[in-house]
Amino acid sequence: MKLLRVGTAGTERPALLDAEGVLRDLSGIVPDIDGALLADDAALGRIRSAAEAGELPALDAAGLRVGPPLARIGKVVCIGLNYHDHATETGAEPPAEPVIFFKAADTVVGPYDTVLVPRTSEKTDWEVELAVVIGRTARYLGSHEEALAHVAGYAVAHDVSERAFQIERGGTWDKGKNCETFNPLGPWLVTSDEVPDPQQLSLKLWVNGELKQDGSTADQIFPVAEVVRYVSQFMTLYPGDVINTGTPAGVAMGQPEPKPFLRAGDVVELEIEGLGRQRQEFKDA
Repeated sequence: MKLLRVGTAGTERPALLDAEGVLRDLSGIVPDIDGALLADDAALGRIRSAAEAGELPALDAAGLRVGPPLARIGKVVCIGLNYHDHATETGAEPPAEPVIFFKAADTVVGPYDTVLVPRTSEKTDWEVELAVVIGRTARYLGSHEEALAHVAGYAVAHDVSERAFQIERGGTWDKGKNCETFNPLGPWLVTSDEVPDPQQLSLKLWVNGELKQDGSTADQIFPVAEVVRYVSQFMTLYPGDVINTGTPAGVAMGQPEPKPFLRAGDVVELEIEGLGRQRQEFKDA
């Protein structure tokens, strides 16, 4: 299933995109798309049954904002330097263990919402990423099979980063990752049954129409199953938590001088195979 949330910010309603591309209203069946829903097999079953029976009313998508596909996110766990080609372009050694940092849940915005370039920013960068959405509480998972069984679905994430804040200003990476609007998510949460192999997905990103990133999750240093298993050794993952699993080569930081960091007026588009496409215009904060 392709689950999404539509409407003005803060008042989104749950919806489903059917096989014919028609937007369907879920608000008569479930109150929202969140961790509670993803952990409720019966509720997910009701959605499937209603969709298959053609019982869901259509929504007029014209002019309707698409919000983040997940409400009340508990935490956004991020994995750094998780593609071989991205580590190479930044001059970093591939890590021996996954690099973990966090984004606050309030950085998450819709896939077509405006992204704000922070005040004093000189090095705002782009990163297309596969987001993993947790569907079952995960603690100390023991195998890759067990890890994937705890995944509810997948989405496109844009891990926008300010490199000077992240790398040059001291401390951890978090300053460069938690600026307002720095995690567009969606358009859909695609349930895991529609993604049989998360290591065979193409990822692409364009800036002002120019292709900048063109990679595959097959190049991940730590595949999705290992990332989920590994993270569960250090923290409890709850339904509705999100893991951003890293970006392939092609970011501004890895390009020759003068590096083409983002400015107000730039337009970024990104997509992952089967998971949908995003588009953001950048404006000054």
